[in-house]
Amino acid sequence: MAFTGRDRTRMRGRRAIGLLAAGTAAVLGLATGGTVTQAATTTAAKPKPTHTQIQLLAINDFHGNLAPNSPTSSSGNVNGTPAGGAEYLATHLKQMRAAAAAKGQQSVTVAAGDLIGASPLLSAAFHDEPTVEALSGMGLEIASVGNHEFDEGWRELLRMQTGGCLPDGDGQNNQNSCPDPATPFTGAKFKYLAANVFFENTQETLFAPYKIKTFKDGRKVAFIGMTLENTPNIVTKSGVEGLTFTDEIETANKLVPILKQKGAESIVVLLHEGGFPADPRAYNSCPGISGPIVDINAGLDPEIDAIISGHTHQGYNCTLQDKAGQPRLVTSASSFGKLVTEVRLSIDNKTGDVDRANTTANNEIVTQDVTKDGPTTTLITKYQTLVAPISNKVIGHLAAPNTSVSRTADESLESPLGNLIADAQLADPTVVTDGKTPVAAFMNPGGIRADLASNAGEVTFGQAFTVQPFNNFLVSMDMTGTQIKALLEQQFSGVNGPEAPKFKVLQVAGITYTWNPAAAAGSKVVPGSIQIGGQPLVDGTTYRIVTNNFLSDGGDGFPAFTTATNKFFGGLDIDAFANYLTAHDPYTPVATDRIDTGS
Repeated sequence: MAFTGRDRTRMRGRRAIGLLAAGTAAVLGLATGGTVTQAATTTAAKPKPTHTQIQLLAINDFHGNLAPNSPTSSSGNVNGTPAGGAEYLATHLKQMRAAAAAKGQQSVTVAAGDLIGASPLLSAAFHDEPTVEALSGMGLEIASVGNHEFDEGWRELLRMQTGGCLPDGDGQNNQNSCPDPATPFTGAKFKYLAANVFFENTQETLFAPYKIKTFKDGRKVAFIGMTLENTPNIVTKSGVEGLTFTDEIETANKLVPILKQKGAESIVVLLHEGGFPADPRAYNSCPGISGPIVDINAGLDPEIDAIISGHTHQGYNCTLQDKAGQPRLVTSASSFGKLVTEVRLSIDNKTGDVDRANTTANNEIVTQDVTKDGPTTTLITKYQTLVAPISNKVIGHLAAPNTSVSRTADESLESPLGNLIADAQLADPTVVTDGKTPVAAFMNPGGIRADLASNAGEVTFGQAFTVQPFNNFLVSMDMTGTQIKALLEQQFSGVNGPEAPKFKVLQVAGITYTWNPAAAAGSKVVPGSIQIGGQPLVDGTTYRIVTNNFLSDGGDGFPAFTTATNKFFGGLDIDAFANYLTAHDPYTPVATDRIDTGS
């Protein structure tokens, strides 16, 4: 009887003694006079298989991208190959399951968060109900929550699971729950998991922490679902109020003995947190991978056999060592349904555990050269018809036809589109209160999701929504000059520093300044360079500023906003953006001269 290195590690305790004793007895039985007789005409029994192969299909960060994105954008291709689109994703999943079934293998489809939220208008206009319907129809079974699942709050996320319709005024704020009265929203057929999301008052999890799936012959695979611990810092405060988010490593490790007690030796973590390969094009490997997933993998219990990750929108397929020095699979399927990770879990039939040496994974591109899935096409066509009056409305023009306004930042990390959005927020009349009009605006760059495109110069509401899909509210508030200085330094410190890749420079209007890339964190803004309305910033003077409610709550690592006073909520950021384009029709991008670098 031969054992692998992993088997020897596990061969301890009563189970090990029992197996070794059985093997020894078999040998001694022959050595001490035992005989084996068999009729000459008897055919030897077919040996039982030693392993069971189970197919695991995984996606992450779908973000409601039902329709394919432009193949010329990074959102619509993988290394130049057009990819994505729910109709094609559904077909690929069905074909991959069919191929596994032809080999006698069972299959399960899972996801690692951000299936909804920050979605295109086709899904967002209906509170992401179309995406939940589509993914349910594709056979998704289990999904971890991600940070964007909380974009409309945890109560709305519960509705995504259980169903029901919102009384949202039949299209108020360009959204419409259950637009077809004949087919009310019934909720997700797949199960959300939230092992590290707890109610503060009861210490119960928002959703079940894990799911154990039992396959034929009693094979059990346990799935633990988690979002990143940092979720409260990157979503709107009201969306997670009353919840606590715990450490990913500690949460998963506490569940391991519980799962093993329930007979689940094979354990997979669905984690909405990820990493960054040094070469982002190497989607089926992970050269020089860095980021949170590396440390999380190093801390997770060696009994956890694989990690399906997400959040960073990267494609990778890694074998990283766990803390026992054994190889462990770590994967991510990029974003927007462009890749599907196919894992072939090899389950040892004696131990019920994953045989990692014989487990494989492959990230497959969701190409668009297959037949579209009929039911998914029907669903998308239905919602395209319903959203058309909102999406196709022309709200303005770009002065130069066949162009776009770019979100690509210059050396100072300022962008033309960032300036446009900040200008729109500064000009929004809904944030004026008690005669106080904001004099400066601040916009987080991560909230700018795409370039502002046009059709021969025409800009539609749908194109504007693609840029700002969060439906955040604008908030005006009072900040002193000292608080504004602290705010600007937080662009390069705390969670936003001290390394350059972490810098998060806010897009601004009404304010100018210079920052020094060579200066230490906490001292990067050049003294005396800050001006508001063309006048030097004064520490003790109070200024009225405007931002969105996400930043107002201290999101993206900007706690200075939480120290502001006299906060007043205005209208939606997308409405301010659309109204500004209408008021400045046609629009010509302005120079990026508000933020400078120097010493």
